[in-house]
Amino acid sequence: MADQAARRVGARAVAMGTSALPVDSHLTPSPRYAAIGKRFGLTMREQLTCGFHVHVAVSSDAEGVAVLDRIRPWLPVLLALSSNSPFWMGEETGYASYRYQVWGRWPSAGAYDVFGSPGEYHRIVESLIGSGVVLDSGMVYFDARLSDHYPTVEVRVADVCMDAGHAVVIAALVRALVETASRDWRRGAAPSPAETGLLRVAMWSASRFGIGGSGLVDPILGAPRSPRAAVATLLSHVASALDHAGDRELVESGLERILAEGTGADRQRRVLRLSGGLRAVVMDAAELTNRGSAPSSAPTAA
Repeated sequence: MADQAARRVGARAVAMGTSALPVDSHLTPSPRYAAIGKRFGLTMREQLTCGFHVHVAVSSDAEGVAVLDRIRPWLPVLLALSSNSPFWMGEETGYASYRYQVWGRWPSAGAYDVFGSPGEYHRIVESLIGSGVVLDSGMVYFDARLSDHYPTVEVRVADVCMDAGHAVVIAALVRALVETASRDWRRGAAPSPAETGLLRVAMWSASRFGIGGSGLVDPILGAPRSPRAAVATLLSHVASALDHAGDRELVESGLERILAEGTGADRQRRVLRLSGGLRAVVMDAAELTNRGSAPSSAPTAA
């Protein structure tokens, strides 16, 4: 286990999107990372973030790009549900997912336009590399992309989840979104016309508020949505795919637990209020990370 290995050197394995405590980072010694560090400076040195990337197999680039074009409006909900990074280097950020803000410093990161075809997708990737700013295709950090190494669509918006049960729900939702998008493509349904500018606003709002209050924005309508309403719409959209995979009951019960008890970000803030210290936040996260599931009651001070 990762935690056992970490303990041998006086550390713990902790599933958090960012470090709650101040830490010094260092680059992995490789020529590629050295080149990225030289080009991007502080942006690279401060990239101590942990995301949760979900891969779903597709049969071809054509299917993959069709999926990318059709899942765009649903990505803010996934980010909100997975939010697990409210603290950054010892400070309260005001964000549920500050990881998404830090990651957004990369010039190739974030929301993307509808591509329309594999040819256009690859043209844009080649243009980014040809600009001399992005070093290689591995640095094309769209919120979702064709994997550079596997025959998959790679959805990259989620924070790493402190609770393994939350991770299972996110993964099942991503698989259902990909399946639904593929079905829509095969029957000739056009992608949603969600504007990229509104999608960026929706992603920012999900990062800022998580599932708190009415902080989500519908990127199609450009209007606020309550988290519960947004989740209900997402569930309706992917219901058939969830049924086909046998995941519906698991996802519905898991979503209800997240909405009732909160995300990892909510838990971190609860522990801070109860304990008064960020060290207690990290230790609580370490225990939950390695236990694999959260108790139904609020955490006590550590």
